This record gives sequence, structure tokens and C-alpha cells, in this order.
Amino acid sequence: MRRGRLALLLSVGLALPVFAEAPVSSLRPLARPLPAPQSPADTVIAPSGPVVVTIRATELAPNVSRRPPPRPGPLHQTTPIPEAPVVASLPDEEENAPRPPQGLLALLGGGNRRNQPGVTAVSQSLRPLFRPDGLAERVRTAAIRNTPSSVAQPGQRGALCGDRGIIGDRLTPITGRINGCGISSPIRVREIDGITLSSPATINCDTAQAVQEWLEETVIPEVGNRGGGVASLRVVASYSCRTRNSQPGARLSEHALGNAIDIAGIGLVNGSEISVLRDWGQGREGRILRNLHQGACGTFGTVLGPESDRFHRDHFHFDVAAYRSGAYCR
Repeated sequence: MRRGRLALLLSVGLALPVFAEAPVSSLRPLARPLPAPQSPADTVIAPSGPVVVTIRATELAPNVSRRPPPRPGPLHQTTPIPEAPVVASLPDEEENAPRPPQGLLALLGGGNRRNQPGVTAVSQSLRPLFRPDGLAERVRTAAIRNTPSSVAQPGQRGALCGDRGIIGDRLTPITGRINGCGISSPIRVREIDGITLSSPATINCDTAQAVQEWLEETVIPEVGNRGGGVASLRVVASYSCRTRNSQPGARLSEHALGNAIDIAGIGLVNGSEISVLRDWGQGREGRILRNLHQGACGTFGTVLGPESDRFHRDHFHFDVAAYRSGAYCR
């Protein structure tokens, strides 16, 4: 009898620490019940082994996300804003009158532009930049140079300077922007003795007749049948109200009086060209150009070429200015 009681007490004493350390419920996280409770009074019963736990609905995850709403502000940095015309309000239009969605408002579901700060703002001002100093004057000067005068008889072309070989337009008198510039009887020459000028030359009759003489006596005989003969002259400058070589403080150029013309090449019938810049001093074309330069001396009062200075390395300058000492040729 005593041995039975002792055995019972020993078995109970050994078992008590085991039951004391065992957890009341499982440490495994509870599964989120689906669907969620509809009211705080509802309960969810989650099995946890031998113990049943009752959970209130308020202890579950919230139904609404706690993430803060988007910060209001300019959205052009991340979202492209479609262009939309801005319609001005009429004087009698109500402040909160509904408007059709436009631009970004269409993406956002419509609304009133005025009640959404930052939506219509732009990253840069739409005001144009300041004009550089002297821009208007430079533009006006360029226009005067490029269009020196109007045609005196529009639509009528024919012989000029009393010579049937000089074809072009007779212009109204030219008055330059600088004191001393201008041509009293200007002409715009397009063709001389069947040879076309690549750009119509605005000059006076003395210059046109000197070019005609140079072509007849020097250019046509010197070129001969090379490339099929002479077809055109590449004209790079004629009338221009400026100083010599466009240098500040220099004397007035003969171009400002219609006395000068600049020629950069002789076009041939086969489409090739004898170029002053490319062919001067080289081969057969170089010898032709040197002879053309020398042949112009006397016909023109001034003849300048690539060996005169850096301003004439790519063209011939011819003008009819008269000097007591004779023609100036370099």
C-alpha cells in the first residue's frame, strides 16, 4: 500500500515540470481569416490545438491602406502633360461653372483648372529671351545689302546700256545707308553675250561693259574649247554698301558705288568649273586663271587676285575706278 502511494507521488512530481513548461497555445502565427468580418461584433474562431482562441474583428488588418495619399504639386516631372488650348472665360461665366476636361485634367478625370494648384504650372517661363544688342540693325543692314533696289519696269527684260548683249533689269536709283553709297542708274545683269551670271549682278553700265569687254577679248579666247567652252561666270559679290573688305574705319569700297564685281570661277559647258580657289597656281587651269587676271588689267582700273591679300584668295576683284597712275593690278 505504501509502495503504491510512493510510486504515485513520484510519477506526479516528475510530470508537473513538464506540464508547467508547455505553452498554453501554439506559437505558429494565426492564418488571416477570409472573408473579413463585417462588423466589430463579429468574431473569428481560430483553432490552435487543444485550445480555442477568440479574436475580435478590430484586431485584424485595417480595411483601408494607411499609405499617405500622393503629394499635390507639379506632375510634369514624371507624367507628360498633353498640350491643350486654354479657353478664356467670358465675363459673365460663373466661377465654378463645369468645363470639359483638357490636357492633364482629362487624365485626372476632369475638374476645374483653377482649383488644382501646380497642375498647369510650367518648368520654365514662356517669356522669350532678350534680343542681343544690335540684332535689329544687323538684320536691317543685311536686308539692304541683299535687296538694294526694286525693278523699275517689272516683268520687262531686255538689252541694257544700249547693248543687245547685256541682258537684265533696269532698277530704280539706289540710296545707301552710309553717306556716299548708292547707284544713280543701277542695272541687274543676268547674262552677257550668252554667258550666264550665276547670281544676277547689281552694278552700273560702266562695270557691265567692262565685263563684256573682258569676256570677248580675254576669257573666251583663253578658255577656247576646253570643257566645251565658257558657259557662265560665278559671281560672288556686286553692289554692297560697305567699306573696303568690310573693315571698320576703311575707305568706302567700289562695291558701294556699283563699280565692282567679284568672280570666283569660270563655268564650262560640260558642267566643270575653273575655280580660283582650287586651281590658282596649279596645272593648265592655273595658267588660264593667271592669263585671265593679266588680261583684265587695263580693262578694269583695279584687278585683285589670290596673291594680293588674304581677302581675295578665292576670287578676282574687278572695278572700274580710274587712277592717274593707271590700272592697279595685283
